[in-house]
Amino acid sequence: MAIDLERTFKPINIALLTVSDTRGPEDDTSGNILADRIRKAGHKLTARAIEKDNADLLVKRLNSWIDDPQVDAIISTGGTGLTGRDVTPEALDRLKTRDIPGFGELFRMLSYKTIGTATVQSRACAVVARGTYIFALPGSNGAVKDGWDGILAEQLDSRNRPCNFVELMPRLREI
Repeated sequence: MAIDLERTFKPINIALLTVSDTRGPEDDTSGNILADRIRKAGHKLTARAIEKDNADLLVKRLNSWIDDPQVDAIISTGGTGLTGRDVTPEALDRLKTRDIPGFGELFRMLSYKTIGTATVQSRACAVVARGTYIFALPGSNGAVKDGWDGILAEQLDSRNRPCNFVELMPRLREI
């Protein structure tokens, strides 16, 4: 796998959602890390929000972005743990058309290298919902770095070989 510089880079529009009962715009460090990486990669950050750990609120926000033609992908941070307040995967279950199981599997493999067996407590996951990718990362700074640097930077780059998420976008709504 490698970036093929002969291919044209196609920037995509990404919405960023921080899921937290305690963080606000002034201390959303994991969201800031992702926003910075999205922009530095050449993509457009089209929307950004913070929502409480509440499945109904998450579904409402995600539905609005899924229905927005200016949003190609959504990345969330937070709400993927094991506590009762961690409901991001449950919200995605209410929206999904398809699971992307390899995303969570690969995330935990990468995360194991940095946090060891604690990675089993992560429910990082990804889905396609009505033609829009949604990637749910844990809320720690290390986790968003692992998720972006180890998976999303390559898979959201249209030049990545042998394949990438971007080249599939026009076909995600096929029946």
